Amino acid sequence: MSLRLGDTAPDFSAITSVGDIRFHEYLGDSWGILFSHPADYTPVCTTELGRTAQLKDEFAKRNVKVLAVSVDPIDKHFGWIADINETQHTIVDFPIIADENRNVAELYDMIHPNASATATVRSLFIIGPDKKIKLTLTYPASTGRNFTEVLRVIDSLQLAAEYSVATPADWKHGEDVIIALSVSTEDAQTKFPKGVKIVKPYLRYTPQPDKD
Repeated sequence: MSLRLGDTAPDFSAITSVGDIRFHEYLGDSWGILFSHPADYTPVCTTELGRTAQLKDEFAKRNVKVLAVSVDPIDKHFGWIADINETQHTIVDFPIIADENRNVAELYDMIHPNASATATVRSLFIIGPDKKIKLTLTYPASTGRNFTEVLRVIDSLQLAAEYSVATPADWKHGEDVIIALSVSTEDAQTKFPKGVKIVKPYLRYTPQPDKD
C-alpha cells in the first residue's frame, strides 16, 4: 500500500511503551508524527529518539504528538529506552510501538524490499488533525533525521492550514511568507493587514501572519 499526500492515515491498534493505544484516538485533535526505525539498539536511531525526547516542549507548543515504530518486542523497547535516556541525557516518554507482526509497517509501506526484505526503512509521516497525511520522508540508514527541518515543516503546514499562505525556499519561522494564489491581490490587502509586497502578480509576500 503506497500512501500519498492527502490520504487518510491508516488507523491501527498497537502495544507501545506507554500502554495500548488506538492511533486516531491517541492523536485526537492534535497533529501527529509517526516515524519508523529498523530495529532497537541501532546507533543512528538512538540519537534520533533522544533528540525527539529533547524537543518535547517544541512539539507540545505546536500541538504535535509523536510516536515511533520498531519491529522489536516491547521488552526490548524498555531496555533500549534506558540506553537512550542514559546516552542522550533525556527522558523518552512518548510511545514506541512494538510492531512485531509488522502490521503498522505494512499499513504505512515501511518495508522496501530493495533496502531490506524484513526491516523497516526510516520513514516519517506528518499527519494533520483531520488525519490526512501532510508530509512523508524516507531516510537511508546512514543519515540521521534533521529535526530542525521537521519542526520547520510543521510550522509551514500549520501556517498554510490557517492563513492561506505558503512558505518560500529556506523559509524560517518569523520570515515573510507567500500569499496563496487562491487569494486575489485585492482580497490580500484586506486579509493581510501587515502589508502585501507584490514582486510579480503570482509572487506576493506578506509578513508571517501569526508573528507579533
